[in-house]
Amino acid sequence: MRPLADPGSRGAGIACLLVTAVGWGLNWPAMKQLMLELPPLFARGVAGLGAAAIFTLIALALRQNLRIPAALRSRLLAASLVNISAWMGFSTLSMQWLTAGQGALLVYTMPVWATLFAWPVLGHRPNGFAIGGLVLSLAGLLLFFGGHGDALDTSRLTGVVFALAAALIFALGTVGLKPLNTVAPFALLAWQLFLGSLPIMLVSALFERPDPASMSSTGWLLLLYMTAVPMGLCYLTWFAALRRLKPALAAGATLLTPVVGVCAGAAVLGEPLGLRELLALAMTVGGVGLVIFKGDR
Repeated sequence: MRPLADPGSRGAGIACLLVTAVGWGLNWPAMKQLMLELPPLFARGVAGLGAAAIFTLIALALRQNLRIPAALRSRLLAASLVNISAWMGFSTLSMQWLTAGQGALLVYTMPVWATLFAWPVLGHRPNGFAIGGLVLSLAGLLLFFGGHGDALDTSRLTGVVFALAAALIFALGTVGLKPLNTVAPFALLAWQLFLGSLPIMLVSALFERPDPASMSSTGWLLLLYMTAVPMGLCYLTWFAALRRLKPALAAGATLLTPVVGVCAGAAVLGEPLGLRELLALAMTVGGVGLVIFKGDR
């Protein structure tokens, strides 16, 4: 008979998931506010490099090997470009035209797209639950973005394109790239954040004109939060949760992230949050949840 899971361990795992979801969700309004003082790519790139330094120190403290075998370096570079450069770069750029809540909701539809990409790439045909989840999510997004007269003007559509690009590229990488399970986790995070943040900083150097000297104390605190919490603490709690909980439960709990992002955007930045937005949020998150929990059956 399989032994019962330790209730204390499960409770700790759920607590770690809550910290992760809240920390990642609050990052959306934090980034939106920080963009008033720093260009988006510069802010994101600096936070990414800072987090890479943190994970390098953690890996060294845990005596994890930072050396990447030659056979895995091309996969590491590809994963870094997909999971960090494209994900962080496009999602951050989208917030120049979208609210924090809109960006969070769009980007976290990635499980839906991953399920669809798995059909042509891996031959995993989506079942009725996956199709239903896709339809429900798209209906929720249309309702969410259709709530205001200017919601789908040309500038807002630019943000939608960037946010969907982040979700689609991340989803394609999830399906098409084999995981680097043989690399120590914190060493892997350090390398991915470092390699993925470098292109973001390069593009920033070409097109942005940051002025850190003019930043307020609030701006510095927000930049510190982005570095230490969403990219630092939350990854630690995420790995801790994965060690204690089933992957499906952990993946499902990430649906709290866009909920926190939407609600925090309303509370902190005054973004719209009425009955229409709440219904759209429930439809979109419910559709993604349907894909996560039922889409592979």
